[in-house]
Parts: sequence; structure tokens; C-alpha cells
Amino acid sequence: MVSQREHFHSHTHSVHTHKGTSRENHTVQPLSSEKKRVQFRAPDRLIDRTDALAAVLGENRTDILVTALREYLQEATHDDTLVQEIAAAYYDDEITSKQVQTLLGAAEAANLQVLKQQLDDDFIDEVAER
Repeated sequence: MVSQREHFHSHTHSVHTHKGTSRENHTVQPLSSEKKRVQFRAPDRLIDRTDALAAVLGENRTDILVTALREYLQEATHDDTLVQEIAAAYYDDEITSKQVQTLLGAAEAANLQVLKQQLDDDFIDEVAER
């Protein structure tokens, strides 16, 4: 079983189990080397827990929050319902193809682009037939 400490360090390292064997974890690469400063408000208890975990792991609050956000986004974009919502937002021009690519990757963005073009073409054909 992987400890919390090993779990949070897994984004950059192989995990060594308590028996000394190692296994590769799925690594989540940073979206970009560029960094953007953000400021937000969060419940005191959440930040207190973040700070406590940072102290245990020997990291800072930002490292913990970035890791948690990265992992959340990775998991969320593999949820079929959310992927459908992203596709619907793209088809309705609420988000751009670049945003879809950022969320789902280049291959899925290309697939949605083709589908959107087909839907647009079908709609034009349907309107033209009226």
C-alpha cells in the first residue's frame, strides 16, 4: 500500500514500497513551464490541512496545491460525463478548440473538431433543404 507521502511525491519520482520494490506511477507532466500567479480564497480548515501536509512532506503550500489541482484535473478529464460537458461547451462555442486541447489533449481535441465540423455541415445541409 502506498502512503500519502509516497502518493504526493509520485508526480516526480518512482514509488518505493515498504518491501523495497519499486513500481512506476503514472506521472502527470506539468502543463507548462511558464507560471502564472493566482490568488484565491479557501476555507481556513482546507488551508490548515494543506499546511500540515506540506510540513509532513517537507514541501510548501504551493507545491501541495499545485499537485492537488493537477491530479484533480487529470482525474476530472477522464470522467465521461465531464468530457461530454466539455464537448457540448465546444459545440456551443462556449470554449475554444485550444481550451479543449488544454483540457483533453491534442488527439481528443482533433476528434471533437472533426465532429463539430460534421455537425455544422449537417446543420447547413438541413437548413438548405428547407
